[in-house]
Amino acid sequence: MKSFKLAASLAVLLSAAPFAAFAQEEESPFSWEVTAVSDYVWRGVSQSDEEPTLQAGFTYTSPSGFYAGVWGSGVDFGPGDPNAEVDGFIGYNTDFSDSVNFDVMINRYTYPGASELNFNELITTTTFAENYSLTVAYTNDFGGADAKAWYVAGGASFGLPNEFSLDLGVGRSLFDDDYSEDYTDWSVGLSRSWGLFSASLAYVGTDGNGRDLFGDLADDRVVLSLSIGQ
Repeated sequence: MKSFKLAASLAVLLSAAPFAAFAQEEESPFSWEVTAVSDYVWRGVSQSDEEPTLQAGFTYTSPSGFYAGVWGSGVDFGPGDPNAEVDGFIGYNTDFSDSVNFDVMINRYTYPGASELNFNELITTTTFAENYSLTVAYTNDFGGADAKAWYVAGGASFGLPNEFSLDLGVGRSLFDDDYSEDYTDWSVGLSRSWGLFSASLAYVGTDGNGRDLFGDLADDRVVLSLSIGQ
């Protein structure tokens, strides 16, 4: 069943190729991406019940650095709704110097059919020397539960032969004591781009607290991602 779903996702990606070639002919403030993933993993935890799904995003970026967009993915939290996550976001991106970039964004997570789960999150990402990043996120209503939560993550990406990249990341989710235990997630992956196409293969997981909180959904796993976009 998983292989069939992923094959169908790949067919959608390939059918988008003619449009992608046309769109690449001139610069545009609009960007888009369609992605097939073997599992939608967010902060170390599967959001699609360990099943493949499609994701898509669309962003407008102004010359001044302000941007806005929408992103969506299939999800599966068990019987009933929701079946999808649809996020809207606005943000600002700027270079502090030749080696430091700063991005600040407000993201609205929404779940059609399960609005009680909706919440907002403020996310900042600082990138150093193009290879290293620090992300800090905060919400006072995590998962619609009126709970404060922080997420702090570090990342690094290193060039490898044949235009591959080694991508490393570790993050820590911090919650109100009366809401949940804190836990750590991590990822190690390889990625490569070919023009409008890109692919990544990552090994992801969580610490013991994550596995205690989310069970099999937080187990170590390999995640394949195939994208087309610009």
